[in-house]
This record gives sequence, structure tokens and C-alpha cells, in this order.
Amino acid sequence: MFLQLSSYMIVLIIVSMSPLASAQLDYPDTVNPDCNSRCGGVWIAYPFGMGDPKCYADKWFEIECRNTSRQGSKPYLKWINLEITNIDSGSSYLYIMNPVFRWNCNKSSDAKPEVNLTGSPFVYSKDRNKFTAIGCNKMAYLQSNGSKVSGCVSLCDQYDDREASINMANDGCLGRLCCETSLPSFLVEFNVTLEDMKSNDNESGGDRCSQALIGTRNWNRVYLGSDNEYRSILDLDEDYVPAILSWAVFNSSSFKRPSDANCTDGSLTFLATDRVPAWICECYTGFYGNPYIDHGCIASQGNFNKNNRAKKWAIVGVSSGLGSIIFILGLWFLYKFVRKRMIEKRKQKFFKKNGGMLLKQRMSSGEVNVDKGILFSLRDLKKATDNFNTNRVLGKGGQGTVYKGMLVDGRIVAVKKFKVEGNIEEFINEFVILSQINNRNVVKLLGCCLETEIPLLIYEFIPNGNLFQYLHDQNKDLKVTWDMRLRIAIEIAGALFYLHSIASQPIYHRDVKSTNILLDEKYRAKLADFGASRIISVEATHLTTVVQGTFGYLDPEYFHTSQFTEKSDVYSFGVVLAEILTCQKAVSFARPGESKNLASYFVQCMEDNSLFDIVDKRITKEGKREHVIAVANLVKRCLELNGRKRPTMKEVTLELEDIRKLERKSSNAEQNHEEVEVVGIEDYQQPWTGYSTTSISFPTLSSETFSLDSGTMHIVESE
Repeated sequence: MFLQLSSYMIVLIIVSMSPLASAQLDYPDTVNPDCNSRCGGVWIAYPFGMGDPKCYADKWFEIECRNTSRQGSKPYLKWINLEITNIDSGSSYLYIMNPVFRWNCNKSSDAKPEVNLTGSPFVYSKDRNKFTAIGCNKMAYLQSNGSKVSGCVSLCDQYDDREASINMANDGCLGRLCCETSLPSFLVEFNVTLEDMKSNDNESGGDRCSQALIGTRNWNRVYLGSDNEYRSILDLDEDYVPAILSWAVFNSSSFKRPSDANCTDGSLTFLATDRVPAWICECYTGFYGNPYIDHGCIASQGNFNKNNRAKKWAIVGVSSGLGSIIFILGLWFLYKFVRKRMIEKRKQKFFKKNGGMLLKQRMSSGEVNVDKGILFSLRDLKKATDNFNTNRVLGKGGQGTVYKGMLVDGRIVAVKKFKVEGNIEEFINEFVILSQINNRNVVKLLGCCLETEIPLLIYEFIPNGNLFQYLHDQNKDLKVTWDMRLRIAIEIAGALFYLHSIASQPIYHRDVKSTNILLDEKYRAKLADFGASRIISVEATHLTTVVQGTFGYLDPEYFHTSQFTEKSDVYSFGVVLAEILTCQKAVSFARPGESKNLASYFVQCMEDNSLFDIVDKRITKEGKREHVIAVANLVKRCLELNGRKRPTMKEVTLELEDIRKLERKSSNAEQNHEEVEVVGIEDYQQPWTGYSTTSISFPTLSSETFSLDSGTMHIVESE
């Protein structure tokens, strides 16, 4: 930045010394050489223009060149129908001919013109115009939007008559024969009303010609004579007088702000209430020209006419400028060096704060597989997540927020930002555990970032949400089949079996729930969120710790003893399996009484032989009754209050796999079996219709007989 500024100064000095600079340059008036820039004797400067829409900023600045028979061509504002006499782009002033209001002036019809600039980028200039009323004993009011905004009083006495005259230059319009006052701010439309001041019949001016107008501050000199000339002000016979409008250019796609001019917000300048974004531009000091065009401002002649002394000082300035550049460059390199050192120290500080030293210790002890742990830079992760944009949030939890991102190599990842507040144990714990796991049904850890105040973990991106969403916010385009439910249950059970029995050291997940089970592009289950997980020794049978978990999935035995075992994960899995069977939430206040907890509600329905009152109806249309009952029995065993009576995850996995094999074998047999039509059974297509769940015994029925009664199928347990 400093280098660019110094270079710019040198260029200015060299240009100022050039003999070519002594010549006055003409500045452009239009944005395009093909645009017509003249109508009659008036130059049409941008943002105004004629013909092609590219020649003017927007429709309000379109000029129509009208050919009058007596006076030749004259420019008019097309959409407001006012004659233009001059355009001052440098000051944003537009000179127009403004109509005069008349009463009783012996015209064929008194003029009551309508002037309305509402919605346009134009206003009457408060500083350059005045309101004037001409007549005897009149109160003149200037009205806008139905309200009186200004006014003045004009008086006459018995000695004033039609031929009375005053010196307008010396006396002004101070109340005798005429009066004048200033305009209000932001005037865009107006009307004029007159009221008589009748003190007696002789002084009444009700039958005399009266006029009112808005004109420039020196309009009277133009029409009533110079300083030494006298003329009756009552003889004003003009239909229009000069007035000045100010403008701003609306912020539109067609108008591009020039890079070499000073453009400021003009919304307050020309509109009091409607804050439409707009620009007022002007040339910088020492420059003149059209500030609404790129390179429309050029240096004034005085800036180029440098004398010899100035040239000498310019040479001195160049020399000192070069020295300043060298000095600034030295400061810049010093700043870069110091800043780099500060960033490195800050990274080291965060590395220690985020458990980097503890992580190194665990790496050296073999707890962490270094090959799998990759350190990502904060810069890459900010770029991947669009600076952690809220639109990239995948989910939020007690441990932190997960963002979706795309790395420079095209990989889609999930970035987890922890909420640690000084306690980094959960972050280190999850990193250590996931670095040791190699299972296709456990989410894969790609690396971490320790350069930030809050540590970050980077995982593979799992696109189809979690099991909770899959069951409770089901996608209409994807059918939740019985076979898919069994497969997901087997994959979850297999992942837990791996953690408990196959990993180099047993791992207790401690937070198994449907929201921590992710589904990939093929809807394969991936176990996630290992912040609460723990690695235990092979000889240990339990983990004594502060109770931690999610209500509804929490093992009651763990809650009472604070001893977490592998059977505690089995209990939580049993709740998830109950969710898969029922499509009901683990905790729901919509269920009455003690049924709010799904685990106890499911066991109670089993004991009351009302299992199929809560089983998802879609399962009853697809699955075999005996297979559903077998899974339900497995759920009941997982939800045993006594942990010793619960099966291991190995037993659960094998049993679920056997059930799925039987289900597939049965489905294949049905497909090959010839359909048999049963006369008298109306709802045979619904295999679950009419089953009496009150006669179900668990785990399976040893034998069954079927009887038909009035078209209804009943199951009767054989003795």
C-alpha cells in the first residue's frame, strides 16, 4: 500500500514537470463519442443524454430535443416536460424555465401550471432559488403535499398604481408591490394560493393582476432590468422564469461510479423521506470537468503551469520521496517479520492450550496412530467452510458445532468446532479414540487443527443425515423398508461389537443414540460422536465415572451405581432398536403417564401382549410376524434392568444377522410360491389384519393353527 502511494506521488511530480502538461485539456461530456451532446445552444452533459439509453444514466435524465418554429431546437426533460437552459455537471445543477402562476392578468386564461418532481432525482435548490409573489395587498402561500410550507405578504397604498415602479436591484422585493421568501428543503412539487388583505376598498387588490413564481435569486435582473434601470414590477409579462434544480443519480445497474471522482450518498440531499440510494459526484480539489464520467475530471491549468522554483522543489521532492520509499520498505519488512513471529507464538500458545503437548505424549506412547492424524491449517479450514458461515452448519450439540466444508483437493468434509472453555479432555479423547478405530461403520477421522482458540476435528462428510431424521422426518422419496431397518441395526450392532471386543483395547461409546448414527450415500450406518467415549484396559469390567449420557438412552443401572459397563452400551442400543421397530422417539411427552420413556413403554407393551399396537405399521406390511417378534424379544433382553441379563453386542449382532437371513430366505420363497386365491377372505392382501396380539407368547410360537371366522383370520395357540 505504501509502495503504491509513493509511486503515485512520483508519477504526479513527473507529470507536473512535463511540458505537455502546460496545455489545457478538454474534458469529455458524454460516456460515448457516438452520443449527441448538443441541442440548440445547450451542451448535453452526462448523466443527461439523448437517443440511445446508453447515453444517459436512467429515464429521468433523458433529453428530448424539440424543434420550435420560432426559436429553433430546445432541450426538454422528457419525463417532466421542462425546458433546459444549461447543465452544470460539476455542481450537479440543472437550469430550467419554470412556469409563472397568474390571477386576473387579462389573459385569455390565467396560468395555473402543475409542477411535480415526485419520484424523480430532482429537487428545487433551496440555496439558488426564491419564492416571489407580485400584487397588491396579497398573502401568498407556497403549498406542497397539501400543506403550507412558505409564504409572504405584498402591500400597496393609495399612491401605488399600475405604473408604479421600483429599483429591484437596490430596493429588492421587500413587501411593497411584491414580496419574496426562501424555499423549504426537499421541495419536489408545489402549488400557490393567494388571499386578499382587505383593510378598505381603496387598498384592496383583489381585482388587480397578481402573479407568483419560483425563480433564481437574480431572475428579476434578467426580466426587470439592471441596477440603473427602472421598470414596473407589475408589468411582468413572462410565462416562464429561470430556476435551478439539484440532482442525484439513482444507484442502478446502468450507472457506474467513476473511479477518479468523489461520489457521496445523495439520498438525504435530494429526498427527505424516501431514502432511495443515490449518488452526487464532484471532482477533487484542483480538478474540473464532468465527475459522472470516468476520467471526466482533469487537472486545472494552474496545476500544470509550474515555475522553475516549483520544478526545483519537485526534484527535491522526488529525492526525498525515494528515501521515504526505502525507509517505508524497511518498516514494511520489519512489520512482516514481527507479525510472522507473533503468529507463530500465537499458534504455539493455542497448540499448548488445546492439548498439543498431551497429544504428543499419547502419540509417543502409541495411543495415537500418527499416520492417520493430519494437522490442517486454520487458513485452509476457513476457506473450506466459507469462514465458518452459519449456512454451512450441519448440526449443533453439547460438545460443539459441525460445519460442512470442501478442501482444496475437492474432498467434502465435516469440521467440528468444540466448546471447551479450558477443558480440552473431550477433544483429545475423541481424537485418540478415532485414530485407533478402523471400521467401515464408524465415522472416519481425517485430522485436526490446533492453531485456533477452539480446537477443530475434521471427519469424512456423511451426506444423508442421521438415523433420527431418517426415522422421524422421513423422506417421501425414500421408502423405509423392513430390510433396510434390519441392515442398519446389524451395522450399528457390529460397530459396537468391534469397539467392545475387536479393537486393540475395549472402547465404551457411552452416548449411543439415533442422532449419533449417521447414514452415508448408500444409507449405511456410521457411528459418530466419541467425545464421551473411554478406552479401558482388557482386565477392567467397568468404568466408574460421573454419570453422563442422554435421557431416554441412559442405562438405569449406570445411573444408580455410576459404573459404566459394556452392557450400558447394550441398553442404549436396545432403545435405538426400539426406535427402529416403532418409529417413536426415545422420550415423548405426547405419550401418556409412564409411557413417555420408550424403553419402559416398549417393555410394558411386551408384557401386556400388545406389541403390535406400537410396532410401525409399515413393518407389518413387509416383515414376517415371527421375525418381528424375534427382534422385539431381542430389544426386551437389551432393556433388562439387570445388566448381567443383557446379551453382549456379539450375541446381538449374530442374532440380528440370523433374523435377516431368515427374512430374506422367507421373502425369496414367497416370490417363488404360486399365489393362491382364498375365497371369503376380503383382506387377505394384508397379512397382519386380524392378528390377535393378546395371544402372542415370546420368544416364538412353537406351533400355530389358523381358523377362518366370518372372513377374519385369528391365531390360536396350540396346546
